[in-house]
Amino acid sequence: MGMDVPKQYLPLNNSTVLEESLSSFLSHPRIAGVVVALSANDRGWSKLEISSDKSIHTVVGGHSRARSVHNALDRVRSLAGADEFVLVHDAARPCLGYADLDRLICQGLADEVGAILATPVCDTIKQIRISDDIREVDQTVDRTHLWKALTPQMFRIQVLHRALQACIENNQEITDDASAVEAIGLRVKIIEGRSDNIKITRQEDIQLAESILRHIRKSA
Repeated sequence: MGMDVPKQYLPLNNSTVLEESLSSFLSHPRIAGVVVALSANDRGWSKLEISSDKSIHTVVGGHSRARSVHNALDRVRSLAGADEFVLVHDAARPCLGYADLDRLICQGLADEVGAILATPVCDTIKQIRISDDIREVDQTVDRTHLWKALTPQMFRIQVLHRALQACIENNQEITDDASAVEAIGLRVKIIEGRSDNIKITRQEDIQLAESILRHIRKSA
């Protein structure tokens, strides 16, 4: 983002990115509680009004996604049974719609492993090669069976814990939790979600997120 403030604490619709990302979970009747993984030197959380919510627990994250989720999952395991489900969500995804969350929960509960939200890839995808710092198209990738993974991703607690533990022990880097579950040989169910469930990555995404949230609330 190239900004002084961590992106999860950027202002968004009279709130912050993080507070908007948490709002769908806090308002859903089937969510028993929330665990937020924070940086060891985090200075923003305690300044948020939402930090006093008794249903939210915090833990110190790790140096990687797998470590941070694993630390949060350890807290969840102290609060819930191993066969119950946990959802993992990106702090920088503030545009999760309630309907998508509800559909994921309802359909995911029927699966032995879990499920993730995803959306079909609609853009033309180019695989590139780089030579002398010049990027060129190597080939156009067939997008027929390509889907973009979103969050939240929902798994049985014992399944996700085993998968993350294996990744950590094998020093395997993952970019989402489904990758860890796939790595231990399990199949992950796909549930189509809305493409406007965007992740804040660039500065212009803030304005886009504001527009999406206004539309979501107007339609509710």
